[in-house]
Amino acid sequence: MTGPAPHVVVVDDEADARAMVGDYLRMHGFEVSLCDGGRALRRRLAEVAPDLIVLDLNMPEEDGLSIVRDLKGRSSVPIIMLTATASPIDRVVGLELGADDYLPKPCELRELVARIRSVLRRAAQGRGPAEPSPPEGGVRFGRMIVDTETLRLRDEAGTEQILTRSEYALLKAFLDNPKRVLTRERLLDLADARDPEAFDRAIDVRINRIRKKVEPDPANPRFIRTVRGMGYVFRPDGD
Repeated sequence: MTGPAPHVVVVDDEADARAMVGDYLRMHGFEVSLCDGGRALRRRLAEVAPDLIVLDLNMPEEDGLSIVRDLKGRSSVPIIMLTATASPIDRVVGLELGADDYLPKPCELRELVARIRSVLRRAAQGRGPAEPSPPEGGVRFGRMIVDTETLRLRDEAGTEQILTRSEYALLKAFLDNPKRVLTRERLLDLADARDPEAFDRAIDVRINRIRKKVEPDPANPRFIRTVRGMGYVFRPDGD
């Protein structure tokens, strides 16, 4: 890696697991902070702005999903979830709340490092040079304006919503391919969201999450349309 070492916060109530992950990440060039739960994490976030959070979902004091919900309501920091339950429900709910990736515990630490680097690459791409912007200060997506610098959605009244990195990557894939049907497989590639455990329905979860932010009526979408048996298409004019 070049430049300052990426700062990763590891949140796990199990001291041995927390220390093991922290030591391994430091060996691979990351700056690491260790937290034993939600309160310690919030204290640390008041002091530093990390590049990524590795978060155990199963903690006794405050469950990880509540922490994801809180963080994504006020920040776009990438989050990788870890859980010993490997529950599909946890995985889907976490993605719906805005988490960027998921691994079951115990995880292979080499894979965790690969996932961290992949999420950080997507985050860096999201901070890359913005496309030419209209006067509103962003790129129009349906009824919303996408601010490519701050990763926020803004409506015509000026109300803003935070985008996660994965949401922004999907929106950009649609913006770059208007009126073209994109399969789930193609969206995974365009959004750089593929991983060894990728499952197509994760795209459905993320698109449903985006629809709630950009569609006047998410149950009857006008801008991100489902093409049955094929995938999705972005209709810029909502026709």
